[in-house]
Amino acid sequence: MDFIYFDHNATTPIEPFVLEAMMPFLQGQYGNASSRHDLGIHARQAIEQAREQVASLVHVRPAQVIFTSGGTEANNLLIKGAAEWLKPSQVVISAIEHPCVVKPAQFLARRGWQVRQLAVSELGVVDTEDLEQALSTPTGIVSVMMANNETGCLQPVGVIAQKARAAKALMHSDAVQALGKIEIDFEALQLHAMTISAHKIYGPKGAGALIVDRRIELFPLLSGGGHENGLRSGTENVPAIVGFGVAAELAASRLANLKPRLSELRDKFESALVAMGAIRFGSAVDRLCNTSYFAFDGVDGETLVIELDKLGFGLASGAACSSAYTEPSATLLAMGVAPEIARGAVRFSLGVHSTKEHINVFLTALKSVVNRLKSLAAMTA
Repeated sequence: MDFIYFDHNATTPIEPFVLEAMMPFLQGQYGNASSRHDLGIHARQAIEQAREQVASLVHVRPAQVIFTSGGTEANNLLIKGAAEWLKPSQVVISAIEHPCVVKPAQFLARRGWQVRQLAVSELGVVDTEDLEQALSTPTGIVSVMMANNETGCLQPVGVIAQKARAAKALMHSDAVQALGKIEIDFEALQLHAMTISAHKIYGPKGAGALIVDRRIELFPLLSGGGHENGLRSGTENVPAIVGFGVAAELAASRLANLKPRLSELRDKFESALVAMGAIRFGSAVDRLCNTSYFAFDGVDGETLVIELDKLGFGLASGAACSSAYTEPSATLLAMGVAPEIARGAVRFSLGVHSTKEHINVFLTALKSVVNRLKSLAAMTA
C-alpha cells in the first residue's frame, strides 16, 4: 500500500478538480489582474469569482473577503493593522493560540499594549469566566481560535464574541483549522474579523483570506499599489486565489456528509486506542470530526512518528508549525498535562479520502511499534 497520510490538519493535497481550474492561470491566462487588456481583465474576473466562492462558504458578502498569502499574514494584518487605529490597551488571546496570533500580540506588547492570555480547562476549552475577568480591563482586541489545530477542540467563539462586543473590543477568530470541517457563519457568530486558508481545504498553499466587517479600520502591513481595497498591496497570486475559490466551493458541497463519515472513522480508531491504553486529549468535548490527539505513557511522540513514517504512515508530533522544536506542546501544558506525557503527544488527522482500510492497516502497525518502543524503554530503564 502507498504512503498513508494522517496529517490533514497540517495540510491537505490539492484536489485534481482544483488543480485543473488553476492550470490555465499558470500557462496561457497569465495576465496581471491590474492590467486593462484582455488577459488582465480575465484574471480580474477570475479573482472576483473566487471571492464570491469563498464568501459563500462563510456566509459573507464578497467585499468582506481580503485575499492574503495565507493564515499567518491574515492574522498579522488583523492584529497589527487594527492596533494602528486603536489607543494601546489590552489584547486578549487564549493560551492555545497558533504562533501567528501569539507573536503579533507580543509585537503589540512592545508597542505599549498589555497581552492577556486566557486560561483553558483541562478539557481544552477556553475559560469564559476568565474572559469576563480579563474584559474588566479596557480591551482593544480579542482573538480566540475557532478550533484548536492540535486537539481539534471547538472553542465557544460565539459566546466570546458577545462578551467582547459588550466590552467594546474588536473580536477576531482564527478559523483556519475549522474551515471546511464545520459550518461557519461569520455574521451569526458576531465576529469583526476571521482568518481562513486554502491549503487546509484541498486548495493550494499561498492563498488565505481575512474576512472583515467592513466598518472596522485596518492599517495595511504592506505599502504599494493598493490592491485588495488598499489592505494588501502586491500583484495577486491569481492561480492560488482561483484554486482557493474552487476549493471553497468543493468544501461547501462536502460539509453535510463529512462530519458523520469522518466521526465514524475517528471513533473506530479511538476505540482501538483506548484498548491499547492510550491517553487521549480533548476527547470529552466537541471537536473537529477528523482529529485525534493521543499519547502512550513512556513513549516519546517524536520517536513514534519517525518509526511510523518508516513504515509508510504520516502523522505529527504536535502541530506542524512547531515541529522543529522539542519542547512539549504549549496547548497540552495549558491544559495541565504533565510535560512527560505531553512529550508523547501524537496528532492523527483524517481527510476526505481516508478509509477504514487505511485505519485497519495503521492500527496493526501502531500496536507493533508501540509494543517495541515500550520494550526498548523497559530494557534501558
